[in-house]
Amino acid sequence: MRFSFILPVKNGGGYIKECVASILAQTLQDFNLIILENCSTDGTAEWLQALNDERIVIIPADKPLSIEENWARILSVPKNEFMTMTGHDDVFDKNYLQVVNDLINQYPDASLYQTHFRFIDAKGNIIKRCRPMKEKQTATEFLSFFLQAGIDVNGTGFMLRSKDYYMLGGIPAYPNLLFADFELWINIVALSYLAVSSKECFSFRLHQSTTAISADIKMQAAFKQFMIFLQELKNTNTGYNFVITKYAIGFIQFWCKGLAHRLMRTPKEKRGNLSVAVFLDECKFYADILAPGNNYKPESNASVNLAKQIDRFAISRNLFLLFKKIYSKPILS
Repeated sequence: MRFSFILPVKNGGGYIKECVASILAQTLQDFNLIILENCSTDGTAEWLQALNDERIVIIPADKPLSIEENWARILSVPKNEFMTMTGHDDVFDKNYLQVVNDLINQYPDASLYQTHFRFIDAKGNIIKRCRPMKEKQTATEFLSFFLQAGIDVNGTGFMLRSKDYYMLGGIPAYPNLLFADFELWINIVALSYLAVSSKECFSFRLHQSTTAISADIKMQAAFKQFMIFLQELKNTNTGYNFVITKYAIGFIQFWCKGLAHRLMRTPKEKRGNLSVAVFLDECKFYADILAPGNNYKPESNASVNLAKQIDRFAISRNLFLLFKKIYSKPILS
């Protein structure tokens, strides 16, 4: 067999049934499905065992694992020549594997492959299509698109060689795997280039994402780790240096606003020693490292500055949280 679908799962509910069915229905049957079952308690494990399909390899965990630990097992399991990873709530079109196989044959020297896709909601309704992607992308182009929010990147749909995954040490161990997929993809693309099919071949489900439900302490730690990665990447070559120097400020500005607002919505006892003011100082520090000589000031954004001022005092923080309970629509924007 040429391909391996890899599916880590814990408590897949009804979504995993749709995901597995979409994989098994591929028109090109040159694959196996490796499921890393993580001590599910909702009947997922029992349902998987009952499938009795020779294409399916189930590898149960001996004890409950974190999401980072379960995905880390991908590195050591036997895989076919090419591999793709997926979340248990995403869905493949039946021609996905055939399109990717054709793409590999067309661009045999590429190191990463992807197709266009659509975003769906919890009920499977289409929310939007992904942004159009350039057919061939170098690592610097891929990084440039990502930092400018000009490309939709997630953990599903990418196909790569198993030997490359092993060589790079697998998916990086970010908290809750936030930003981990992009670091992996940029490192894979750097081996050669990314080849993309314009055909829309899978659905990525948007609902209660890891980003939305991750604790603030993990979000902050993951963001810091990604900033360190960009700093290391910047020192790799002049292409990365140019792209990061040019576009890092906009990327930091976007995440600074979002994470500052998350802190505002989180009671202080649930975010350790984090405060909005401290985080804004960190964002300025990252900006100065990645783009020296910039004039970026986090507080220049009115809603970010308002978040900082409200967060300074316990009474204003508590009044804000009380107001949020009563008025659910966004306050800071």
